[in-house]
Amino acid sequence: MSTLNSILILLVAFLAVFCESAFGGIRSLLGAQIDVLPALVVYAALSAGMPTITLVAVLGGLFFDSLSANPLGISILPLFLVGFAIYTQRELILRDQLFAQSVLGLSASAFVPAATLLLLLTGGHGPTLSWVTLWQWFVMSAGGMMATPLLFLLFDWFDRAFSYRNATETSFRPDREIRRSRR
Repeated sequence: MSTLNSILILLVAFLAVFCESAFGGIRSLLGAQIDVLPALVVYAALSAGMPTITLVAVLGGLFFDSLSANPLGISILPLFLVGFAIYTQRELILRDQLFAQSVLGLSASAFVPAATLLLLLTGGHGPTLSWVTLWQWFVMSAGGMMATPLLFLLFDWFDRAFSYRNATETSFRPDREIRRSRR
C-alpha cells in the first residue's frame, strides 16, 4: 500500500493547508493557526520512504507558502529537516506509542516555525516579532502535539479501509477432533 499511502499523505497535506487557510475559526479563537504539516511529516517519516517525505516537504511547503505571507519555498527546508532527522532514527522510535507520537509532534511543530523564522531573519525579511509571537509558537506546538496521534489514527483507518488483510491459513482446524490412543 505504499503508493496509495503516499497519495493519501499528499492529499491530506493539500487538504490540511487548504482548510488552514479557508477556515479561520481556530485562528480567531486562539489567536494562532495550528499547522498540521509538521505532524504529517512525522507520520510520513515513520511510515513511508524518503521519496514521500521529500514530496510532502516540497509540495506541502509550497502549498503552505503560496497561501501565506511567507516567501515561496521558505518552509521546505525545515519540513524536510524534520522528516530526514526522524527517518534516520525510525528504527529506534516506538511508532505505535501515543507518548512517542505526541513528543515527536511537539518537537516537529516547535522546530518548523522556529527554523522558518530563522530563515526569514537570515534572508533579510522583516517579520513582526512580539510577545504574541511566543503565544503563537506555543499554540502551534501544542496543536501539532495533539494532531500527530490523530493523524496516526486517521491513516491507520485508511489502511484498514483500503487494503485487505492476508488470511492466515493453518493446517489446524478448530473443529477437528484429535483422537489419542493409549499405548
